[in-house]
Amino acid sequence: MEEEDQRKVTDLVIELVRRLLSQQNPTPNSPHFSQSLRYAFRILSSRLTPSVSPDADTVAESIKRRLATQGNSSDALTFADLYTKFASKNGPGSVNNKWAVLYLLKIISEYRKNAINGIDSSVFLPNLDLNDDETVIDSRVLNGKENRDKAWKNGVLLVSKDPENLREISFREFRNLVKDENEVTEEVLVRDVLYACQGIDGKHVKFDSDLDGYALSDLVNVPRATRTIVRKLCELGWLFRKVKGYISESMDSFPAEDVGTVGQAFCAALQDELLEYYKLLAVLEAQSMNPIPLVSENASSGHYLSLRRLSVWFAEPMVKMRLMAVLVDKCKALRGGAMAGAIHLHAQHGDPLVNDFMRRLLRRVCSPLFEMVRSWVLEGELEDIFAEFFIVGQPVKAESLWREGYRLHAGMLPLFISQSIAQRILRTGKSINFLRVCCDDRGWADAATEAVTAAGVTTRRGGLGYGETDALESLVMEAAKRIDKHLLDVIYKRYKFKEHCLAIKRYLLLGQGDFVQYLMDVVGPELSEPANTISSFKLSGLLESAIRSSNAQYDDPDILERLRVKMMPHGTGDRGWDVFSLEYDARVPLDTVFTESVMTRYLRIFNFLWKLRRVEHALIGAWKTMKPNCITSHVYTKLQRTVKMQLLSTLRRCQVLWDEMNHFVTNLQYYIMFEVLEVSWSNFSNEMEVAKDLDDLLAAHEKYLHSIVEKSLLGERSQTLYKSLFVLFDIILQFRSHADRLYEGVHELQARTVESSSNSRDKNKPRQTKDKSSEPGSWVSEGRKALTQRASEFLQNMGQDLDALATEYKSLLEGFLALLPVQQHIDLKFLLFRLDFTEFYTRQHATV
Repeated sequence: MEEEDQRKVTDLVIELVRRLLSQQNPTPNSPHFSQSLRYAFRILSSRLTPSVSPDADTVAESIKRRLATQGNSSDALTFADLYTKFASKNGPGSVNNKWAVLYLLKIISEYRKNAINGIDSSVFLPNLDLNDDETVIDSRVLNGKENRDKAWKNGVLLVSKDPENLREISFREFRNLVKDENEVTEEVLVRDVLYACQGIDGKHVKFDSDLDGYALSDLVNVPRATRTIVRKLCELGWLFRKVKGYISESMDSFPAEDVGTVGQAFCAALQDELLEYYKLLAVLEAQSMNPIPLVSENASSGHYLSLRRLSVWFAEPMVKMRLMAVLVDKCKALRGGAMAGAIHLHAQHGDPLVNDFMRRLLRRVCSPLFEMVRSWVLEGELEDIFAEFFIVGQPVKAESLWREGYRLHAGMLPLFISQSIAQRILRTGKSINFLRVCCDDRGWADAATEAVTAAGVTTRRGGLGYGETDALESLVMEAAKRIDKHLLDVIYKRYKFKEHCLAIKRYLLLGQGDFVQYLMDVVGPELSEPANTISSFKLSGLLESAIRSSNAQYDDPDILERLRVKMMPHGTGDRGWDVFSLEYDARVPLDTVFTESVMTRYLRIFNFLWKLRRVEHALIGAWKTMKPNCITSHVYTKLQRTVKMQLLSTLRRCQVLWDEMNHFVTNLQYYIMFEVLEVSWSNFSNEMEVAKDLDDLLAAHEKYLHSIVEKSLLGERSQTLYKSLFVLFDIILQFRSHADRLYEGVHELQARTVESSSNSRDKNKPRQTKDKSSEPGSWVSEGRKALTQRASEFLQNMGQDLDALATEYKSLLEGFLALLPVQQHIDLKFLLFRLDFTEFYTRQHATV
């Protein structure tokens, strides 16, 4: 069997040589073929060993890459296919030492290429005999193109001997030269570098504070290249000192809040990475004493670790240590969420090594932060001992808990948590605390449990971590949705928020018409008195009377109990009308919506509406006085024609002015009550139905209140219009007093005229009693002529007063209408359309 295998090998070698010399068409008996065959057998039987590792795949990949770089893509593909078949063949008849065959083919190919390019072949196989008769072609003699052609004659490589062993002598001299130039062996330097990488000074490599790094002593005589590579390798030791120093300083810091839980987790993660680094150094120290496993018999065996091999081993630790040092510098002044966010920025890296390292580090660092999120979202507990969380709490009163109790700390919000998620996290925990503190409710616990089940996460500590953004978002969304819904259910059903809003609209915004009218009637006489003489207890009784006398008596007793009389601060000269107001006692938790500032704005609206109702009430009172003036018609026959015409003119002037004022007040009141209050309430009701959380409810109520304020001329941009309107109200109230005085005079004139006629008929009858007509200064006491004169003067004065009042009213009304078109709010422009529907004021202004 061995003879058969030997014959197969011989046949294969002959076929190989024949194919290599195929271009020359050799015959088996030709001298060139015989010489080449002998040379091939000599190479195969020689003891030459390559210095590469016996790896067939590596050699095949090298050949394929060489063919591809030379532009022979098709040859590279063909070779890859042939190698696949060659490598897959096993069993009898297969080649055992496949890598040696591939390596031989690769070397031969390189020799042929170098021979073509004129390269001396002796550099490849310097110690191989050419043929049996020891005929050699010395490579030192082959100088020039002619000799090189001879060396490659007939495609056969001629290799010279080295009888004087010059190569070995050269290597020996080089080693001695290196020993003479280096006072310290490489093994000692490797050991010192390993010490330096652990932060320990070696015998020759020590830490230099001036250079801020490890370096070889200047007294040590080594080549510049060695000094450079030592300095580069010792950078790892400098980085190690920085990281180790930060860990020691952080762990030993006092007080602990200077570091915090996130900082402690960061230090623990760094310490774990250093433990892996220690293991690597221990392995390297053990390997540094082992010899190099060499295949070549002539190679000198040294220690396994050299400085260059150490640079290869340190490549990956250097990347990690540099990254840790950068993080240490970045996080030195940070803590909590700010530290996690800063570390997260360095995790956005394309290198898989860096990315995996940073994600592993961030899972440890962010663990306390995610535990705070879990505790806050599911339990409402702010477990932030060292102020590291992006949610900050502060002690406040119950009514301010929602608005001021908790807030986001933007500086502590890490970038991997978006602003929208942070707002939901804040609101969810805030809702739990609001339910627990203000509503005395525990139903949120069931909602939190349902949220955990729906999100599919665990409630145990460490259930959430860095990189699980989807799980965090799902948990927050589910918890927010359920807890917010439960909170609104408590507000609507248990605390009847809608009913209280409607009560405020009916009483503070004067939407309950019968109640307002009766209240105006019963408190009117009392409010006409000076403010400092009015008793708030009496007004409270009148309020109670108005409630019992209107449909308000059927409201919920809890609502009626909250309605109270409030006397605003007043000064000298103020009347009751100026200081009277109503207030609504919004208790916890409703005072979260109806805050002090909100109720102040409601008070402003009430004062405006109360003034408008007072003006309307005054005009109604004037109409009641003016309406029965038909009974005075028989007086006209008893007056002179001049006085009669004067009376008719004055009464007509008063009636026309009343109509103008009533038109203005009626349309203004319609606009306020329907276009403002009712429309705003309808929008608010719709928004209450779709509100998903308390923030939406607060925003809807704020929008509702803002709409009323802006449309009712109470906004900051409508102050000029508001002041002009109140001057118009004062003019209308003055008109009421003028109308009362006019008709009182007319009624007195009527009475005195009747008395004068009765006295003239009964002048012969003895007067039994002294009546008012006989008093000095009365109209009748002066006689009929004097009565006519006094009536004429009275009517003339009243006419002048009404004319002056009408002129002032007209001027102020025109100014008010002129300001409406320039208002920002569109509804205020619609008010102009209502007031000047027939364009009466517009045409009148154009005529003037």
